[in-house]
Amino acid sequence: MTGVLPSQTIETMLSQGEILIDAPLVDGQIQPASLDLRLGRVAYRVRASFLAGQSGTVADRLEEFEMHRIDLSEGAVLEKGCVYVVPLMESLALPDHVSAVANAKSSTGRLDLLTRTITDGGEEFDRVKPGYSGPLYAEICPRSFSVLVRPGMRLNQIRFRDGQSVLTDAELGALHAEMPLVDGDAVIEDGLGFSVDLNLPGSDLVGYRAKPHTGVIDLDRIGAYDPRDFWEEVRSQNGRIILDPGAFYILVSREAVHIPPQYAAEMAPYLAMVGEFRVHYAGFFDPGFGHAAAGGEGSRGVLEVRCHEAPFVLEHGQVVGRLVYERMSELPQQLYGAGIASNYQGQGLKLSKHFRSPD
Repeated sequence: MTGVLPSQTIETMLSQGEILIDAPLVDGQIQPASLDLRLGRVAYRVRASFLAGQSGTVADRLEEFEMHRIDLSEGAVLEKGCVYVVPLMESLALPDHVSAVANAKSSTGRLDLLTRTITDGGEEFDRVKPGYSGPLYAEICPRSFSVLVRPGMRLNQIRFRDGQSVLTDAELGALHAEMPLVDGDAVIEDGLGFSVDLNLPGSDLVGYRAKPHTGVIDLDRIGAYDPRDFWEEVRSQNGRIILDPGAFYILVSREAVHIPPQYAAEMAPYLAMVGEFRVHYAGFFDPGFGHAAAGGEGSRGVLEVRCHEAPFVLEHGQVVGRLVYERMSELPQQLYGAGIASNYQGQGLKLSKHFRSPD
């Protein structure tokens, strides 16, 4: 059956050598509809971001663009504004009918840590062609904060597909009528639209803006950092904020999102002509995200927003992104938030797991 491959199929792919690993899997690495990818032991500082191209390899490109290499074994700092390429511990030998798409994990996106997957012969970031056989690499560019990384850290994840099973707008509308995907009216156009919430109940705090000059964040330290050392609070009393060019913001969707167990979703950018900003699409929404059966009761989508060339007024309720829903090939044996570590089930406005809850 076509669709996104669930956790139990990923386990089969590992046992059959379609996914190859340099080290044994760790707990939680297999998610309901994806596999976390792990950093290897060396990082290459490169002059510029690149793709291998149709007939090229990443190794060849590294010979051309490498500036120096960094041993990650004892931990090393990846500096803000620099570009690195790190070989991953996982590689692929996919069947001809299986393709893959990768994306940054939620915590990675919330740190403005641009992380993309590249492959030999690749002509797109984060896209793996059907039947691909070869290594995987992470391109990492810290944009707001320098970070300390070690081998085995999981900054991005990969999802496997057998064929295509994206829901049409008509199918999405029918699904919403059967089991509401958002609270309130659904805006359906090339996916399920979601808007920004700048009028949170009981507070004028509507988001956070990354400070320009901060210390290093050790990605292994959970709940260790004071948000005030890295973030400025963004407040609004009129349902409106002005985005500054080049600044990075954490905001939240107005809608509480539901992903039924038989489906998965991916956050995609909205049309560029809506304004001078971009909502990053930092991750997948696993089966069970925000779903009552998995303890969700609806979960807000956290928005990672970067303004472009000109200041831009963002209004409460403005549509800023969309969720593209896909069918699972079969029901996953595990759901997001149900018996597995799920940091953001039932979330509202929330920074990454590295920060303590604000006072």
